[in-house]
Amino acid sequence: MSDPKQAREAYWKKNRSLITTLLLIWAVVSFGLAILFPMTFNIGKLPAGFWWAQQGSMFVFVILIFVYAWRMDKIDREYDVHEEE
Repeated sequence: MSDPKQAREAYWKKNRSLITTLLLIWAVVSFGLAILFPMTFNIGKLPAGFWWAQQGSMFVFVILIFVYAWRMDKIDREYDVHEEE
């Protein structure tokens, strides 16, 4: 892409797509695990589903942060807007 405007638009399109995907995963995990399906994580008669759902949600959120940083680094390098090391 020799046109800077096209390159900029393509960069932000990928950026928005990544953010949308990660936010969708975040919403599904937080809504699904914590609100809709916490009882599926119960251990026998111990009602620990809500606790497990909350802990699992936090792990997923932390993983999403690392995935975002990793993918944005790749996108930045692809469009040559990365920071020099």
